[in-house]
Amino acid sequence: MEASKRAKNVDRIMTILFYLTAGFFLLLLLAFALTVIVKGLRGFDPKLLSFSREGIGNQLFNTVYLVVLSLLVSVPLGVATGIYMAEYAGDGKGTKFLRICIETLSSLPSIVVGLFGYLVFIVMTGAKWNLMSGAMAVSILNLPLIATTTEDAFRGLPLGYKKGSLGMGATHWQTILHILLPAALPRIMTGVILAAGRIFGEAAALLYTAGMSTDINWGNWDITSPTCPLNPFRPGATLALHIWASRTEAVSPNAAQIANFSSAVLLILVFAFSIGARIFSRYMDKKMGGEHR
Repeated sequence: MEASKRAKNVDRIMTILFYLTAGFFLLLLLAFALTVIVKGLRGFDPKLLSFSREGIGNQLFNTVYLVVLSLLVSVPLGVATGIYMAEYAGDGKGTKFLRICIETLSSLPSIVVGLFGYLVFIVMTGAKWNLMSGAMAVSILNLPLIATTTEDAFRGLPLGYKKGSLGMGATHWQTILHILLPAALPRIMTGVILAAGRIFGEAAALLYTAGMSTDINWGNWDITSPTCPLNPFRPGATLALHIWASRTEAVSPNAAQIANFSSAVLLILVFAFSIGARIFSRYMDKKMGGEHR
């Protein structure tokens, strides 16, 4: 009885400790978010949302466009790598070496990846700074995260999913595509959200690849033109780079106001993307599970 009572007391104390820890981090997140948003919106001026040189509209578009380009590269490659590691790779020396490479890649500083992207995607190709090079550089940073999340999601599924599908006569690939992948989608989306959050806030890698200038003509939709908004091979500064430039170079008299407002918009953008991705993930989970009406 004494040991059972002691175990219950320890369990109660640890439960309270974990709740306090979670509450502390939640309050810290709320305080940080409110500080940035309130400080950024305090001196709000409608012209800051314009697509002129006085506003951040172009930088906001560049940020969203860069996230889309990077996810188009990193998500398919990362998910495919995770599926291979979970379903096809064995436990040999080659697999261990691949895991070491993935772990090493995930620990690389972004400034080093930026220099690598500059040498490979800019210097070696003879190109100028462009959004696609920035997207490729950021994709290198996000590939290990998405691959690891996908592998863990597949390995965390009940074994009965796979055995049941194979027992019904489905092939291994059909089982992966129609059973395992939809079931693992919510956890994979967690990795995608984390990857997108890193892209939104990345600056060092983009400084050497995407460039600091933005010259967009919203009346020009010739995708081969260097001023077309949808041309991925044009230079484009993101909100993170714009914040850095406003705080370090201070080229305009209201540079501090621009930096604060850009920070608030960037934070709201990350929150909106995370919430939207979660809603989409739950929708797909219910739909795949037969709960959607």
